[in-house]
Order: sequence, then structure tokens, then C-alpha cells
Amino acid sequence: MDTTLAVGILGALILLVGAAWPATRKNVPSVRSLKDRLFAVGAIIMLIYAYLGYLQGWSFFFIILEIFILVATVLMMLDTDDTLDLWVLLVSGLALIVWSLYLFEGYETILFIIGLVVLGLWYAFAMGTVRRDVALCIGSTLLALFSYMAGDRIFFILNFFFMLFSGYYLLRNLKILHKTKL
Repeated sequence: MDTTLAVGILGALILLVGAAWPATRKNVPSVRSLKDRLFAVGAIIMLIYAYLGYLQGWSFFFIILEIFILVATVLMMLDTDDTLDLWVLLVSGLALIVWSLYLFEGYETILFIIGLVVLGLWYAFAMGTVRRDVALCIGSTLLALFSYMAGDRIFFILNFFFMLFSGYYLLRNLKILHKTKL
């Protein structure tokens, strides 16, 4: 197994454990949340994976996208206001979309960027909220589709499981909300 693949698998496994870890509804700062710490460590490892891939001839664009996820992770760890998160991530994401149109590697790239923008919103939104679960579900679905089209097994499996976990948590949180309204 080569180093790049091993790093990608390690990062993906850490992110999957983070996705499977139950979200807390308590007002725990992200810095103290094991779930968010796993996402932060996983994001850093996936940036290293992207860099190693770039050294092997992969697109530099993937590094830029992983940096975008790190921006979202920093916003998440700082517990910034959701409104600020939304604007920072939407402006960053729009810049990436414009840049991808300039480079135009194909419509799949735009699908990938939109998925990452939505996933970035998930990173930044408050834990235990329906909007966070919806963002992860949509973002993971788009990224799984892109990864399947691109033939990247690590990212396909990672995002497929994120899609499953987020769907589970979304349904669970919607049931909880429904019960509290009754």
C-alpha cells in the first residue's frame, strides 16, 4: 500500500468515526466535542492526502477544496455565529465555483464544489440542529455522486457513509422535534 492511499484511508476512517459519533445536544463548545475534534483531525489528514496526491500529479484544485473545508473547520471550532459562517462559506464557495468555471475541468467539478460548499456549511452550523443534518445529507450525496463519477473509491465510500449517517441523524432529530411539538 502506498503512503498516499494509507493517509487517505486514515483520514477517511477518522472522519467516518466522527460521523458515526453521536452529536451532543448539550451546549458543549466545539473545541471540547470529541465529534468535532475528529472532524478537525480528519480534515487536516485529508489535506495531507490531497497534497500527496498533488505530488503524484493530481489536480491542485483538490488542495484548494480541502483548504475550504479547513476554513469551515476553523469556523466550527471557534463556534462563530451561523450567519457569519454562512456568508464566509458562501463567498468562498462562490469564488471556487467561478474559478472552476475559468479552469473548466467539466461539470463534475461544479457538482463537487457545490457538495463541498454545502458540506462546509454543515461543519460550521451548530451541532444537533436539523439544518446541520440537512447540509451534511445534501453535501455528502453530491460528493458521493461526484466521487463515483470520478472513480475515487476512498471519497465515494467516505461520502456514502456520511450520507447514511446524516440521513439517520436527520430522521432521528426530526422525530425528536416532532415529539416535542406534540
